[in-house]
Parts: sequence; structure tokens; C-alpha cells
Amino acid sequence: MSVKPTRLNQNNEIIYVTKPALPPLEEFVPYLEKIWNSKILTNNGSFHKQLEDDLADYLGVSCISLFCNGTIALLTALQALDIQGEVITTPYSFVATAHCLIWNKIKPVFVDIEPECCNLDPEKIEAAITSRTTAVLPVHVYGNPCDVEAIQAIADKHGLKVIYDAAHAFGVKKNGISMMNHGDLSVLSFHATKAFTTFEGGAIVSRDRKTKERIDKLKNFGFAGETSVVECGINGKMNEIQAAFGVLYLKYIESYVKKRKAIVFQYRDALKNIDGIRLMNDIEGVVHNYGYFPVFVDEEKYGISRDALYEKLKRHNIYGRRYFYPLISQFSAYRDSAMFGPGTLPVAEKTAEQVVCLPVYPDLGEAIVDVICHLFDRSAN
Repeated sequence: MSVKPTRLNQNNEIIYVTKPALPPLEEFVPYLEKIWNSKILTNNGSFHKQLEDDLADYLGVSCISLFCNGTIALLTALQALDIQGEVITTPYSFVATAHCLIWNKIKPVFVDIEPECCNLDPEKIEAAITSRTTAVLPVHVYGNPCDVEAIQAIADKHGLKVIYDAAHAFGVKKNGISMMNHGDLSVLSFHATKAFTTFEGGAIVSRDRKTKERIDKLKNFGFAGETSVVECGINGKMNEIQAAFGVLYLKYIESYVKKRKAIVFQYRDALKNIDGIRLMNDIEGVVHNYGYFPVFVDEEKYGISRDALYEKLKRHNIYGRRYFYPLISQFSAYRDSAMFGPGTLPVAEKTAEQVVCLPVYPDLGEAIVDVICHLFDRSAN
């Protein structure tokens, strides 16, 4: 290892896998004062409207609907497209992806992932399609774009809808096109751990005004007017404080991404030549948000297991996360509620056993990154 810091987290600072960047508090106060003066706390206030406009412009999309969180947004997206029966999805994601299917009484059908980007493998989708399949729910894992062209071709061939779980993909573009502009709908999360946050929050990106109008009704109990309820909707609205924070946060997003990128490149430079440690690199033509830095540990080549490395980091107060371990399909809640595509899930299972995501957030110092990288030296205690 070329990186050899003279001390290993000597101050015992606890370093989590992420920590939200916060704009200066004094800049947020005027937003709060405006809310206090208006007395409008929710129900499509001025900041809500402004954030929808600002995000549509920043993301390069035509229609976006804000939500209180990403899970409610995904639940509503499935309702908006009347998805039923079976949906093909990935086992390699946060549980909310599949939970939303179960809550909508839809059976998730797990198929394997491809090894490079950890996304749903298009070559495995078609064999899992049955007469009950109505949609595909892929995830842009770690913000790496799915093979959207191949997935759409399969969906078109079989008359399926495509909803992208884009929780990791805020601001990600490929060949100049926002990844939100693929499939029938894309769903975002603005949770505190994400590249863009509104404390909690989320959104659905739709392709046309008619679909947006239906989504907006569904997230507000189905109201179409003061005395008219046209659908059995839910309360998924984003409040004004969340929206105001998002308006302010968006002014800082580019600087935060730049800082994350510098950290990711520092990791890559230090870890790139370690036998048994696989890294993800930038994809040609893709604008990344650098929200995650996963490494994959080949125990046979590296000499110790992923879990041994994970525990070693923890002894130095470095708390990485094994995103995503276990697989969703391995949780007891899914033993009787899911189906599996032909064969098993060998790539996903291997990936889940090897992955650990290292800390990445704008305020993470270079010295701590040096410490983390040094701990990859097997001789370091």
C-alpha cells in the first residue's frame, strides 16, 4: 500500500458510511420565516411548486410529482399504472423495492443481476415472464444506469410496463440524457442518506401531464376538487419545510457531488492495485453522482473475507455497510411471498457476500480516507 498514515483514527471519531451535508443554517432561516408568515405548511404551497419546477429543470424531465418519501412514491407509482399479478425485479436492492410490490398484493419475481454494475440482468428477464407478468421493476444500483434499451425492448415485446427504482440515480445522465427519462415511470428517494435530500422525501417522474395529474390525485386521497374524490388515494404529500429545504439544497448539489467525486477518486487511486479487491469505475458517457463507493472482496485472492474486513474497519470506528446483504430474497418475509426466475441467483448471491460500501459524504476528510485505505493493508491491525 502506498498510503501509510502515521495514526489510525487516533481521535476515535465514528465514521459512518454516509452523513448528510447541510447548507448553512442561517441560509435556511429566511425560508422558514416565509413559511411562518404564510401559515401554509402543506397542500401544494409555494415551495412545493418551486421545488417541482426546479427539479424538473435540473433533472431534465417534463413532469415530476413530489412525495413525503420514496417508499410512498413507489407504492403510488404501482397504483398509477394499475400494476397487478407478477413483477420481475431484482433481489439486490433495499427491501423497500420489493416491499412496495407486496403491499400492492403483487408477487415479486426475483431474477439475477449482471456482475459489473449489479443491475437486473436483461438476459435473465425474458425466461421469467409468465402470463401473469405485468411489469419490470429494475433498480439503478449505486446510480449505475441499467441497460434501459434492452429492458425496454423486452417490455415492448411482451406488453409490460417498466418502473425504475431510481433512488440512487439522482442527477445521473447517460449520453446527455437523464436516466429519469426511461421506462413508464421513475421513482426517486430524497432520504437523508441520498445524494439529494429533503430530510425525507421522494418523487415520481412521469412522461406526460395526464399521468402526473393522476399521480397527484392519488397522493392526495384521490381528491379532484373540494367535494370530489375520484380514486382511493393515499396521503403522500411533501410538506413545505421539506420542499423549502430541497430548494435550498439544490443550490449546493453540484458542490456536494464534486466533493464526493474527489473522495471516490482518492479511494480508487489508493485501492486500485490490491489483488482481490474489485472497484467500480466511471462508465463512459455517464454523469455520476458518486453517492456510493462499493468494493467487492474476493476472499481467495485477498486473503481475508469481506466480513473480516468489515469487522476490522469497525474496530477503528469505520462503519461501512454491506449494501446489499442479505439479498431481499433471503429474508424470511419473502420465503412464501416471492417467486424466482429459472435457476438460482448465483451472481446476486456472490455479490452480496463480497460487497462492502465505504464511507462517502461531502465532509469526509482526506486524512480519514487515507486511514480507511491503509486498513486494506492486511498487515495493518
